[in-house]
Amino acid sequence: MSATKVSGSEVRAPEVPGGDMSVPEVSTDRARPGRLARRGVLPYALLLPAVLWLLVLFLVPMVYQASTSLQTGSLEEGFEVTWHVRTYADAFGAYWPQFARSLLYAGSATLLCLVLGYPLAYLIAVKAGRWRHTLLVLVVAPFFTSFLIRTLAWKAILADGGTVVALLDRLHVLDVTGALGWTEGNRVLATPLAVVCGLTYSFLPFMILPLYASLDRVDVRLHEAARDLYASAPAVFRRVTLPLSLPGVVSGTLLTFIPASGDYINAELLGSTDTRMAGNVIQSQFLRVLDYPTAAALSFLLMAVVLLLVTVYIRRAGTEDLVR
Repeated sequence: MSATKVSGSEVRAPEVPGGDMSVPEVSTDRARPGRLARRGVLPYALLLPAVLWLLVLFLVPMVYQASTSLQTGSLEEGFEVTWHVRTYADAFGAYWPQFARSLLYAGSATLLCLVLGYPLAYLIAVKAGRWRHTLLVLVVAPFFTSFLIRTLAWKAILADGGTVVALLDRLHVLDVTGALGWTEGNRVLATPLAVVCGLTYSFLPFMILPLYASLDRVDVRLHEAARDLYASAPAVFRRVTLPLSLPGVVSGTLLTFIPASGDYINAELLGSTDTRMAGNVIQSQFLRVLDYPTAAALSFLLMAVVLLLVTVYIRRAGTEDLVR
């Protein structure tokens, strides 16, 4: 302990534990502007590849398609930007049934994916135990096969006279779907039901994985607490499990509905001319009719309709569920 005399009196400095009187080091970051500058630039440098990816493969094609939708002309004479906005009205007026059919099929497939995917996701997250990883691998296993091959396989599954069609006929399921206009007689292939089945199978993993991630985060102690309060199993699910899994439901429905509404492979291979969706019309206009302005306008119309529906859905569901 040191002492200092001030005006005839002795003032003692406080003791430091351990007798260490060393002055703590002062950070010198303020004296190194170059280092701080590098730290500030680093996050933006890490984002640069993703920004360039979106710019080159998303923004630039969208600008090009927007200019194409405002062109007039022909393949022989060439196309020229004339700001012909009426192309949008003509395209929608001519092909609105396909747009409505796309939304109907995509919505039906999304609902089926939710009904089928929720129990499976719950089983994997809560009941699977050591089989959890095996079941997750089985969920994503179809992605190791070509999308086209998987769709063609459904042609064999739903073929006339096959086991699946015979079973549905024996259970009188085809009578119900026939009354709804989804099948024709004892035939499933080339009907709306076949297209919806193909869409459901193709996008089912996009529903299961977000649901599993959401259910896996639910604390099992909440279930125990609810049972301690004499809640029945349905009440526990309705008041605890379902509300806590809503973020997964919202994410899964978006990941299923958005790609399903623009799909054309299932309608092309499993459907008929009466089940054509908006994606089939766009593909035909681009590659067969070679009417590029109409095809581009249809693409933007489909994107606008889906974006509007998704925005309304997110607002109704609550955006806080998506970022929780």
